[in-house]
Amino acid sequence: MNGLLVIDKPGGITSHDVVSRLRRITGEKSIGHLGTLDPMATGVLPLLMGKFTRLAQYFSAAEKSYTGTIRFGFATDTFDADGSAVGEQTHPSLTLEEIRIVASRFHGVMEQVPPPFSAKKIAGTPAYKLARAGKPVELKAAQITIRTFTITSLDFEDASFAMSISAGGYVRSVAHELGRELGCGAHLSSLRRTQAGPFTLDDAHRLEELEPLTGDLDALESLCLHPRSLLPEIPAVTGDAISLGRLRNGAQANLPEFSQAAMVKVFAAQRDLVGIARRVAGTLFQPVVVMG
Repeated sequence: MNGLLVIDKPGGITSHDVVSRLRRITGEKSIGHLGTLDPMATGVLPLLMGKFTRLAQYFSAAEKSYTGTIRFGFATDTFDADGSAVGEQTHPSLTLEEIRIVASRFHGVMEQVPPPFSAKKIAGTPAYKLARAGKPVELKAAQITIRTFTITSLDFEDASFAMSISAGGYVRSVAHELGRELGCGAHLSSLRRTQAGPFTLDDAHRLEELEPLTGDLDALESLCLHPRSLLPEIPAVTGDAISLGRLRNGAQANLPEFSQAAMVKVFAAQRDLVGIARRVAGTLFQPVVVMG
């Protein structure tokens, strides 16, 4: 089974658990998700299946949007509600305006240190494995971009928020740092991804919706996003038999319809994606991804 399917990930399971369940439903072994969601998080989780996993590189820089809540009063070792409390729990008397003033500092391009309990690798070992073993975790700061971070409401010690953050950015790190700036500690208490790149909750399907379709590949494929809608920044062209044959064999081919495009998605039919090609010069294109 080939395609891109967007799942509305439930809470309490890992992104890898979603992949495992989808493998059982579809019978397809080659499945990869685009952007890990922590176990407690819910929402948009795009998955590439079959030959479409070869397109993963083109989705790696996608910005992501979230809603959620931040609990003030104590930090945790994982920076979210799944972790253990760090320090004494307090009951700060914060106002919505106070939180918004400090939250406004988290905007634009900035340096962020990933959480110690994360998949970031240190000398080839995931940081969370070192943290669980009680070993020191020294992660380097990475440059991220927070496009929006809005505190929408405050209910006692829980602040609701909306955020759009670049690929590689950690929302729970923002929650942790916000609590530190306010001097009372904080952690991410809930998180829902509402968008990942162009994919939204409107595109997403629940696993419970897919379970009854186990083994029915036609029905399952009908739930995948149309291949021509993927990577909308790259134009789509339908090749003729000669150009398709050359591209499938890794050879250059002429695609005169898109002589000015830097990259094109090449189709053999409406939904049959052959691959992605890069313009060499004039009308001549070189395949960079071939679906086979």
